[in-house]
Parts: sequence; C-alpha cells; structure tokens
Amino acid sequence: MPLVEHLRELRNRLAKGMLAITVVSVVVAFYSQALMSFLMHPVPRCTKGLGESTGGHCAVIAYTDLLSPFTTTVKVCFMAGVVISSPIWLYQLWAFVAPGLHKHERKYTYWFVSAAVPLFLAGAWLAYTILPISMRVLLGITPDGSANILPMDKVLDFIVRMILIFGGAFELPLMLVMLNFAGIVTGRRMGGWWRGVVMGVFVFGAVATPTTDPFGMIALAGPIVILYFIAVGVAMLNDKRRQRANPDAELDDDEASHLDLTPEPVGEVERVSAGSAGSEAAGGIDGRPSARYNGYDDVT
Repeated sequence: MPLVEHLRELRNRLAKGMLAITVVSVVVAFYSQALMSFLMHPVPRCTKGLGESTGGHCAVIAYTDLLSPFTTTVKVCFMAGVVISSPIWLYQLWAFVAPGLHKHERKYTYWFVSAAVPLFLAGAWLAYTILPISMRVLLGITPDGSANILPMDKVLDFIVRMILIFGGAFELPLMLVMLNFAGIVTGRRMGGWWRGVVMGVFVFGAVATPTTDPFGMIALAGPIVILYFIAVGVAMLNDKRRQRANPDAELDDDEASHLDLTPEPVGEVERVSAGSAGSEAAGGIDGRPSARYNGYDDVT
C-alpha cells in the first residue's frame, strides 16, 4: 500500500484500541471500590483510627485534597482498562505489523507472546504476594508515638510500580531468547555472561525494591537468575538445532566457511571427429589445413 494508506490503517487500528480501553475503563468504574480495596489490601491498615496508629504497626489511608478521590479513581479505572483490554489493542498492533513478517517470523511471534503473558503475570503475582512484607518493613522504621498517614494516590503508585517492575523484570530472559532466535547472540556467549548477569540482577533487585531488608531483593533477583539459566539452556538447544540444519550458521560474516577441496573425477574425454562440420573443422584456422591426432587438432 502507499504510505498514506499505511498511515490511515495505523490511525484506524489505534482508534479501535483506544475505544476498547475507554469502554472497558467505563465498565470497570462501576466496580472501582472493589478494585481499589483489592489493590490496597497489602497495606496494614489501622482499624481504630489515628489513636492506634503508633509506630510501624499500621497506617491510615487518607486523601490529601478535594480532587484526590476522583483523580485516583479515574487513574485506577484507566489502568485496569489498559490491562483488561490488552488482548484487543495488542491484536490491533499485531494486525498492523503481521503483513510485513515472514511465515516463520509470525510463528516465533506467537511463541514469544504466549510465553510473555504468563511471565508478566507471574512477576505481578509475586510482587503482590510480597507487598505486605515490604509494607511492614517500610512502616516498621516509623518511631513509636508517630502516626503513619499515607496518601491514597502515593500508595497506589507504589503498588503499581512494584507490579510493573516485577512483571517487566520477568521478561528479561525472554528478551535474551529472542535475541538468540534472531541470530544476534549465541547460547555459549550468553552462558559466558553468567557472573556479570547474576551480579547485575541482584544490584537491580536491590535498587528496584524499596525495602531495606534483603527479602525483597532476593524475591526479585532469585527467579530472574533461574529464568536466565533456563534461557541459556533454550538458546544452546536452539544453536544445536541450527548447527545441524546449517553447519555454517554460527560463522561470522567475515569468517570463511569450510570448503571441500577434494578433486572430483573428470570422467571420460569426449572425442572430436575429424569430419565435423564447420569451416574451422574442415580447413583449420584461417583456411589452413590442420593436423589431427586421434580426433584432436594440434591446438588441443
């Protein structure tokens, strides 16, 4: 299609995706209270008001200004709309890109998407599971006699950020597998990075998790390290499969491939008869007679 047609199709695809997000967000708005209660469940909340919220035992959730209840509800509904309608808008993006892919590229894309969704959900579930422990650790720093009054929007931002960090971090090994299937990096090279990768993952876990105890860091870094070694194993198996299909697949662009220089038999020599047609055969070169021996001229 011409460029204008591509742009028009992209506009239509994006419009359908945004319409799906809007419709789902409106429907979720009717269940916003239950959704916000679910997200706020990891916070140890004080049941008897500020008088009992001493030290780091519990916290009171509060709205800090007049518009906070409305803006927080809109934000939560929109976030839920994006997540729940993701199959629709992801399909619209896929339908726009798929015609430009080869058959084997589309097949690999199906595999990666089918693996990416469970990995992200596993990371999000792990984040939601350890959030109560993280909350208690953070609130435990509060000295006795002080009350923890947490703004609702700040708490929701913290919870959503933790879920996105854990879910996105679980996609890193899948990215390595994609690079291997694209032929950019080999499994042996990935395996050689294990010391730096393990160190980098634990540093990332310490920085990404706001808790001061090592539990949150280990909870994030441990599964990623395990998934990394699984990704290395998958990449090595793919390299072996590629090597069996094409022995030169692992060679660099400037590396010479192995050549078989064994000479092959020529076979029987074809004889040329002395009475062949043509002026050159009859009179030799330039009309001069040529001597022939066993059917060959003197030049041969």
